[in-house]
Amino acid sequence: MTNLRKFKNINQRRVALKEALGISLENIGYYSSGLEIASKRNCENMIGAVQIPLGVAGPLCLRLWRTSRLVPFVCYLPLATTEGALVASINRGCKAINLSEGATILVNDVGITRGPVFKTRSLLDSLKLANWIESHFNDLNHLSKETSSHLELKKIKTRILGRRVFVRFYFDTQEAMGMNMATIAVDRIVPFIEKQTGSQCLSLSGNFCVDKKPAWLNFLLGRGKEIWAEVVIKKMVVQKVLKTTSQKIYDVWLNKCLLGSAMSGSLGFNAHFANVVAAIFCATGQDLAQVSEGTLGVTTTEVEQNGDLYFSVYLPDLPLGVVGGGTTLPTQKEAISIIFGRKKPSVRVLAEVVGGAVLAGELSLLASLAQGSLAKTHMKLARGGKSSFVGKSGRHHV
Repeated sequence: MTNLRKFKNINQRRVALKEALGISLENIGYYSSGLEIASKRNCENMIGAVQIPLGVAGPLCLRLWRTSRLVPFVCYLPLATTEGALVASINRGCKAINLSEGATILVNDVGITRGPVFKTRSLLDSLKLANWIESHFNDLNHLSKETSSHLELKKIKTRILGRRVFVRFYFDTQEAMGMNMATIAVDRIVPFIEKQTGSQCLSLSGNFCVDKKPAWLNFLLGRGKEIWAEVVIKKMVVQKVLKTTSQKIYDVWLNKCLLGSAMSGSLGFNAHFANVVAAIFCATGQDLAQVSEGTLGVTTTEVEQNGDLYFSVYLPDLPLGVVGGGTTLPTQKEAISIIFGRKKPSVRVLAEVVGGAVLAGELSLLASLAQGSLAKTHMKLARGGKSSFVGKSGRHHV
């Protein structure tokens, strides 16, 4: 087998692999100018790029909470996906929201976390270590800030398990998602803790972070950005745009998102948060593994007395940023500019936009299920109209 590490550039590596395997890699070799920088900071043994179709939904009208008032914000949504009908569905949700005076969005900056695990000699020593760490917040914050001027320790949580102490450090990393920043900061903090307490750090990450995994801890305590979004869809909009009724959407939500999620043991009480989060994450250069955290959350609906539909989503755990990582790559920077135009990108606003997009996606999918049009839509948009027969109920017939 060919050792790809001995080749110094992307083209040589790709040609060597192509010849070794006897295959064509022609399309992988086509990518935008400037992407070569990814081989130095984003991807080792780089041979080219994989392209994912990029669609745009919107515009989407949002109301963003600022101090004591709501500020209007209108944007388009860049969505990178290979799932036919997804962009169209989100676009329909945007239309319904816009015709109902827009969505209200709230964001709480919980902070990115890193969670090392320490070993002690006894349960009592574990208690002493946990107390020492929590009482020396200022010292640990000072050490962490030595690693970056864009980072600050927000809070610390500890949990004792026999001779082990799990620690969860929360960091404000400003405009960056900040996982690497948090890791470097904790790497600076750990030797100080070991020296002062006589404990031993077993791992810089003890899964108490919890990074890139859906977990109840993140659901309950939050991680990255915590997001809420709501809208009241007018009765006529439900009927004319979503082609169904508020009561039918409520019934689908109750049985799918609540009862169905409970029966299946799901950590996400929603219809498809991950679809929307993944599409925006891919387009804007976020860490794709953290889509797993974006699956967490709850969708809620209520039928108002006048027939309007109250609709909301809650995402407790969404790590994301507008600087660093994949956000610096050429096409990802352009996708971010689709959201912000000529304005300076903001991680808070990006989180708010994701919340609005998830709201639109949830609304449209639940309406489609209530209407019985899900299979028809996928046949029409995802399969070019060529598929198995779909009956009037919207169910597939093979």
